[in-house]
Amino acid sequence: MKGLKGALVFAQSGGPTSVINSSAAGVFLEGLHSDAITAVYGAAHGIKGILNEEMYDIGKEDEKELLLLKNTPSSAMGSVRYKLKDAAVDDTDYKRLLEVFKKYDVRYFFYNGGNDSMDTCNKISKYMAKSGYDMNVIGVPKTIDNDLFGTDHCPGFASAAKFIATTIMEINLDAKVYDTGMVCIIEAMGRNAGWLTASAALANAKGYGADLIYLPEIAFDVDKFVEDVKGVLAKNNNKCIVCLSEGIHDKDGVLIGEALGKAGARDSFGHAQLGGVAANLANIIKEKTGVKTRAVELSLMQRCAAHCASKTDIEETFGAGKAAVKAAVSGETDKMVCYARKAGDKYECEYKLLPLELAANTEKTVPLEWITNNGTGISDEFVKYALPLIQGDPDVAKEDGLPRFARLKKVLVEKR
Repeated sequence: MKGLKGALVFAQSGGPTSVINSSAAGVFLEGLHSDAITAVYGAAHGIKGILNEEMYDIGKEDEKELLLLKNTPSSAMGSVRYKLKDAAVDDTDYKRLLEVFKKYDVRYFFYNGGNDSMDTCNKISKYMAKSGYDMNVIGVPKTIDNDLFGTDHCPGFASAAKFIATTIMEINLDAKVYDTGMVCIIEAMGRNAGWLTASAALANAKGYGADLIYLPEIAFDVDKFVEDVKGVLAKNNNKCIVCLSEGIHDKDGVLIGEALGKAGARDSFGHAQLGGVAANLANIIKEKTGVKTRAVELSLMQRCAAHCASKTDIEETFGAGKAAVKAAVSGETDKMVCYARKAGDKYECEYKLLPLELAANTEKTVPLEWITNNGTGISDEFVKYALPLIQGDPDVAKEDGLPRFARLKKVLVEKR
């Protein structure tokens, strides 16, 4: 709706990234400078912050600290994994949200997250419209998994990909210095989409990559994996570097981590908690080949490595936050900000809007034609796609030789 005037609330959800706060900075700074916005709030721990009336007054922050958010990893407002039930089943949370929005005259709501977060954003938008409450709702994308539908790439993916590729290049050099055998298995994040694991191909393009790459898009067979490794060892002076996704599964959809004995714990969204598959496979390889093995689980490092972030990613993400506010103020609602790659030889990106219902809970996976070598390699098409996204180094402020991250006051809005 056009012509709205009122407060803005921004919330973050799901796993952090090294650039998620860059989009927060874009939303906050654009909101603070907009005549249509009377106050700017940051919800503590996502949607729960609104339900609990725990919101920070961003207007009390120093602008220089807000700018430092561009190079500060993690979620500055605090994150959450909280799934709203369908309003038709239980509208308790929705009624509470509406109560809080009315109490603080919130007319602009921005939710920063991935697939599940866009689903939450969509549900809230639909409920507010049905309730007759005038409010513009915009989803601000985030996910290193790069699996959001409708956008060329996702904020945070490029920086994580750059870190993974850089780390693999460094591991490659380290793992091959001895005259004895070595199998190194590197585990990257990725549940159903293998974009992060595929970024090993960027290291391969520079000559220091992985010999074998396994994505969750292709069913994984442990026996075949053992034979693949043996084949590389025989041709490569008894050395092999593997990069695989934590979400690899067998032909029946059973996660390899669970099949090898990892307990099937679940998060609040019902997703299996992943991690540890590399260690299990390393034990199997050691038993089958007798070669020394190393398992490297990149874990949190791949999503918080602001020192190795892509400047392109940082600036695009900052721009996405600003674009979200501009779109909402102009009257757009129930949309997600997306990236569109312009045609031409030179890489350029522009912003577009996608209906939230299309973005919510729809995963974008790596094209099967980009997976080569009988499921163990990645084509040059991926490299052409990803290489422009990782360009540029972050302008990280330093203090005593260490990163100077944003220090927010986090003044809570007084409850009404």
